[in-house]
Amino acid sequence: MKQALHTDNAPAAIGPYSQAVRAGGFLYTSGQIPVNPVTGEVPDGIEAQARQALENIRAILVRAGLEKGAVVKTTVFLQNMEHFSAMNRVYAEFFEGTAYPARSAVQVARLPKDVLVEIEAIALL
Repeated sequence: MKQALHTDNAPAAIGPYSQAVRAGGFLYTSGQIPVNPVTGEVPDGIEAQARQALENIRAILVRAGLEKGAVVKTTVFLQNMEHFSAMNRVYAEFFEGTAYPARSAVQVARLPKDVLVEIEAIALL
């Protein structure tokens, strides 16, 4: 059985998908791009964008009654692998104090709204 999850504290889905789905003891988030859910704006620079994408994930986790320590796996999509170090610093700060999740990071040709980063997560319920 699966259950879709939604929060107004993260950007609304812009297509036929859910912000997150609960299934089989896990929460699967859709990829979160760095859109501020209040203003609709995308911040400038990879560090600010990585931080906003992670804050969007945090909002979804909170809606599910979870904390960032529940995240077991992430996938980071980068518009340019040269941004890896800067993203990694923000990522390390975000997950500081928890066991770091397993992670994949890949460079992609293009992301929605031409953002620099998109991050998805899987968390244990």
